Amino acid sequence: MPDYGRDLAFGYFLVPNAADPLLDTARELGRAGFDCIGVQDHPYQRRYVETWTLLAMIAARTERIRVFPDVANLALRPPAVLAKAAASLDVLSGGRCELGLGSGAFWDAIEAYGGTRRTPGEAITGLGEAIEVIRLLWSGQRDLRFEGRFHRLAGATSGPVPAHPIGIWLGAHGPRALRLTGRSADGWLPSLRDGDVGALVEGAARIDEAALAAGRRPADVRRVLNVAGTLTGGRSEGLLRGPADQWVDELTDLAVGLGFDTFVLWAEEPEQWRRFAAEVIPGVRAQVAAERA
Repeated sequence: MPDYGRDLAFGYFLVPNAADPLLDTARELGRAGFDCIGVQDHPYQRRYVETWTLLAMIAARTERIRVFPDVANLALRPPAVLAKAAASLDVLSGGRCELGLGSGAFWDAIEAYGGTRRTPGEAITGLGEAIEVIRLLWSGQRDLRFEGRFHRLAGATSGPVPAHPIGIWLGAHGPRALRLTGRSADGWLPSLRDGDVGALVEGAARIDEAALAAGRRPADVRRVLNVAGTLTGGRSEGLLRGPADQWVDELTDLAVGLGFDTFVLWAEEPEQWRRFAAEVIPGVRAQVAAERA
């Protein structure tokens, strides 16, 4: 797969545990050199604070770092209101909000919170409709109308217009969701699961094929990857489980070999993300720049 030549970015997957010093951590992440913070969206998890409230607080307490839901739970968030929230946060933060979007998961918990259970096919149909609704609500136009199977607008007025073109990044894995990503989304936001790079290769190929079929360039779809592993001081124990120079090599391969431009780290121990910021981020930037040159 090609390298699309985008500037690299590095983020952190901040678990929204209410008992943790979330805002202090966010400020420290910004000082350490991270570019963005992603927050999962599971309102039914009793230990978590609400995702959009946390994103807004992080944006208010920081000056540079970008924020996004990783990914917003469409099953519990009407897309028109979700569009309003994202646009508002983007305006208030000076253009520092992106929108990770998912069709929903954990359906028992969603139903417990008043949401509607959908089949996988229904969920993807609703996700495609939501993208259209959200973009209409960011257009600045009046008398917006949309009639879908699950979502509708009946003469809505949009606003505020986002401060910058917010990217809609889909947390997509299945074939239909991948085709939707290539056809309609601004970015792909998968997770590297159990070191399965093969799934990323297959997913990227489906997205590129769908983008070309829709008259788009594959490079129009940004590639953002959630990664987890362990930085060690010794020998390799597998993909992203080893010393910093191994991480640099492996993330460089994902960038120049598969076209990923943003890596979002999930690490439970602060020492892990501090090492990642100090040793891995500058190493990947330098190595990718050298290989591109």
